[in-house]
Amino acid sequence: MRSSVFLYATYSLCVGLGLLCVLFVTYWSSHWNGGFAWDHSALQFNWHPVLMVLGLVVVYGNAAVLYRLPFTWKQNKLTWKLVHAGLMLLALLLSVVGLYTVFDNHTTINIPNLYSLHSWVGICTVALFALQWILGLAGFLFPCSPLWFRGSLKPVHVWLGKMILILGLSSCISGINEKLLFTHNESSAEPYSTLPVEAKFANFLGILLVAFGLVVFGILSKNKWQRPEPDVESVRLLQTDNNTRI
Repeated sequence: MRSSVFLYATYSLCVGLGLLCVLFVTYWSSHWNGGFAWDHSALQFNWHPVLMVLGLVVVYGNAAVLYRLPFTWKQNKLTWKLVHAGLMLLALLLSVVGLYTVFDNHTTINIPNLYSLHSWVGICTVALFALQWILGLAGFLFPCSPLWFRGSLKPVHVWLGKMILILGLSSCISGINEKLLFTHNESSAEPYSTLPVEAKFANFLGILLVAFGLVVFGILSKNKWQRPEPDVESVRLLQTDNNTRI
């Protein structure tokens, strides 16, 4: 009982930090960078940090811990697989639209694409995310997928899922720093070295993202918070292995 209360308290912290991340990045883009538009301008670019934080970190992180919630344990796992896959697809689509906004803006004003480490990490993260979602769909939701494929894919799926979150956090944090360096360069009225109010605000956004990631990984690291009953794939694999030995 105490474990469940602590889990729900930790999950509530996860949700709260995620909401703060979205609110902070939205306020940053609207207050200091002019707001939002869909006209190939710099205002269209402002959708990029909002969508990447929302999709690649907040929605993704909450989808990753979905199976850890006790109220899902006594329900049909297939239902929650579909919810998990749907949330991950939403996170992927938000990330792809976020990439489109920056590519479209750069093309319109003749800025090169993929010229920084931030952009390289970001594009690789979304590509790995797309591959992860396709493999997960093929391995865990298609009823015709071979049992050996499901068994082999599961540890890779878990490991790659954690790595994608780490890469997503890295790309968002490096993107915040890159944006501040470009906005407050040495020729600006408030250079970044003076740490203006916008820089303090955006740096705190980075701290919120780190805190959110730590809480998500804290939930995922607790073995006693895993879904207690074995999944169908594991049981069927064990039965198949026993039959083979006999």
